Amino acid sequence: MKRILSRVGIGSARVDTVLPKTTLTAGESVEAEVHVEGGQTEQEIDAIYFALLTRYKTDDSTRTGVIDKFQVADPFTIEPDEEKTFPITIDVPVDTPITVGRTNVWLETGLDIDWAVDPDDKDPVQIDPGPRLSTFLDALDSLGFTLRTSKCEKAPGGLFSSQQFVQELEFVPHSGPFGGKLDELEVVPTETESGLEVKLEIDRRGGLLSEMADMDERWTQLSFTDENASEMKSKLRDEIERHT
Repeated sequence: MKRILSRVGIGSARVDTVLPKTTLTAGESVEAEVHVEGGQTEQEIDAIYFALLTRYKTDDSTRTGVIDKFQVADPFTIEPDEEKTFPITIDVPVDTPITVGRTNVWLETGLDIDWAVDPDDKDPVQIDPGPRLSTFLDALDSLGFTLRTSKCEKAPGGLFSSQQFVQELEFVPHSGPFGGKLDELEVVPTETESGLEVKLEIDRRGGLLSEMADMDERWTQLSFTDENASEMKSKLRDEIERHT
């Protein structure tokens, strides 16, 4: 009976990932531990799997997006009430969405058990931007922009066709050179190991007719590699001014 119950999750083995911290930076590696505790009966564990997840919107639903996934450990047996610990390294992808606005990210750990409900563990984490994106956000702040909201959405075709979803950050100018000139600035950052690509939607402040015809919106794109804060600010300001 215990073996039957464990197959539906009752009295099954349990898993828990212990992180050294709950605030992670995109692009960093974190040493952690996975604790597995046996249930009421012996069980064969095929693997320990991990997924870094978020949620993103489509036209008609909200879906779970996979940022990254991997597995560790060879198959092993866990005896009743036995405890096993596995050291792991979690590599946070450089393009992980940052947790601002409505964007949430969590780490899910699970045990792969044949013919049974897989036990899992969910750990919410805060994701801070990597150095390039952090510098870019500082540049926006110094130009008078304030973050209004953030969300992940299904990636459009074309430029982002290889991505499942993208993060969109929406800013409004409260001061600085663009205060009173723009309604908002939408930013879609895509960071890689070699650089930062930023797609911008510049929403100029216009009259009713231009807004109805979307004539006040301009799209453009910038690339950054090794620019310092001052250079990034200047490049960003010039590009926005070119479209206002």
